[in-house]
Amino acid sequence: MLADFSTINDAFRDAVKMYPNKAAIIFQDEKLTFTEVDAFAEKIAAFFYHKGLKRQDRIILYLPHMPEWINVWLAMQRLGVTVIPFTHFYGFTEISYIGNDSGAKTIFCGDKNFEQVVNASEEYLFDTIVIIGDDYDAELVKRVSAMGTEVIFYSNIMSGDVQPLPDVQIADTDIAEILYTGGTTGFPKGVPLTNSQLVMAMQIKRDMFISLLPMGAGVALQGAPLFHILGKELGISSLLCGDSLILLPKMNVDDIFRNMEKHKVTTFFGTPTLLRMMLDHKNINKYNFDSIVYVFVAGEALPLEIYDRWKKRFKIPPYQGYGSTETCGGITGIPVEENHPPGTTGKIVPSKRALLLNPETKEPVGPGEPGELYVTSDNMVTAYLNKPEETARHFVEMEGRLWYNTGDIVRYDENGWFFFVDRSVDMIKTKGYSVTASKVEAVIYKHEAVNECCVIGIPDEKDGEKLKAFIVLKEGYENTKGEDITEWCMEKLASYEVPYLIEFKKNLPKSLVHKILRRIIRDEERKLFEQQKEARDNN
Repeated sequence: MLADFSTINDAFRDAVKMYPNKAAIIFQDEKLTFTEVDAFAEKIAAFFYHKGLKRQDRIILYLPHMPEWINVWLAMQRLGVTVIPFTHFYGFTEISYIGNDSGAKTIFCGDKNFEQVVNASEEYLFDTIVIIGDDYDAELVKRVSAMGTEVIFYSNIMSGDVQPLPDVQIADTDIAEILYTGGTTGFPKGVPLTNSQLVMAMQIKRDMFISLLPMGAGVALQGAPLFHILGKELGISSLLCGDSLILLPKMNVDDIFRNMEKHKVTTFFGTPTLLRMMLDHKNINKYNFDSIVYVFVAGEALPLEIYDRWKKRFKIPPYQGYGSTETCGGITGIPVEENHPPGTTGKIVPSKRALLLNPETKEPVGPGEPGELYVTSDNMVTAYLNKPEETARHFVEMEGRLWYNTGDIVRYDENGWFFFVDRSVDMIKTKGYSVTASKVEAVIYKHEAVNECCVIGIPDEKDGEKLKAFIVLKEGYENTKGEDITEWCMEKLASYEVPYLIEFKKNLPKSLVHKILRRIIRDEERKLFEQQKEARDNN
């Protein structure tokens, strides 16, 4: 059990001891055993130990999904070094910002994004850049070397000899990684996560379905980025539990299907949007998915329509959960042994406590009433990195304890099952009413023509806000009109909940974990409103 260990390194070493010859990582059909991954991590750790990298130093991991990502991450855990992972799609602006904010002086990057690191060096100069891959521009190496940065090639590390790694003492309170979370405004905020917080979160998540799949018996497909808390809680935890982990270089649905069938995947996780993409894919009926026993979704509300379609096609339900980076993953989850009501995100996990307050009065609310969710635990994140104002806004003292204000509106029933209502920033105030965007979206999703939708409030000088729905239609339903959607909504919603405007789009902006980016849509609409208002005022 992961709970028997206080650090990630100890948990992984135990998995190696238990499953030495089992496949740990599967990437493009190539397999690495636990023993092989352990040897790679040991060599990388030894190399950088003798280069002077010390416990609780910070490094940036700027790589796409590949075995090297995990090899480096595990190596740093062996040294007690704090890892700062983020998407390989970031540009030099984000790299220099996070470099400055975190103080990390070493960055691991791929050959394809090395140029972005060099460009970032104009604003933030790294001491060391480690390049993975051989397709890089030699002139860029010369350019950054002239600035005083040491460039190291991963291939040289792996092909050379290194001195043995001495034992490094790591504490459970050591920061294992800092995850940067976007939030609603400004640059991302760093969330420091300790070894014990991550190990506990991984164990609790695995316990949710251990009756279906004993530790060491699983094959998980990485359906969320490794730099995301969802990808960490279910992906890395698979390795620590002795399960095999399939990495995909990118989220291609055909590739997902092929790997599921070929490698007999047992565990899959992702967002509801990713599940919808899979259900709507033209090749879904060409594959055998009988090996899958557990599917977990998080990141956004799971429409009942997707739940029902998935259960019918795959013969198992998708289990929904809810969490955040600031709480080190899961806040609620569904134990597979319990019959659960439709639409629930589960019950509060054993390590946490929840408090629901009226957003206006800050008074506690009871069963059935929506309230703003506050979360506490005995082993919790206490602050953002270098963000005292944001920390004061989201981490508050109540009842003699520190609580994290999620900013989300939820409710719970008399049996303790929680239901996501909406994010507080997504509550739409119109004509004196409060409308939850997710409720309207759930109705729109039931229309046979709708593939994706997003509902926001757009500024209105008379009503405060008006509801506007952005819709992507399914193939074959291109003749659907806005009036069709409006009539559908009028039959199922209160008059003030019916969208005032309908706009059809070819696609909606999504994050790297396939969440629809409501914030981007809302910001674009508000910017358009301000431009139109300014034009009217000038006339």
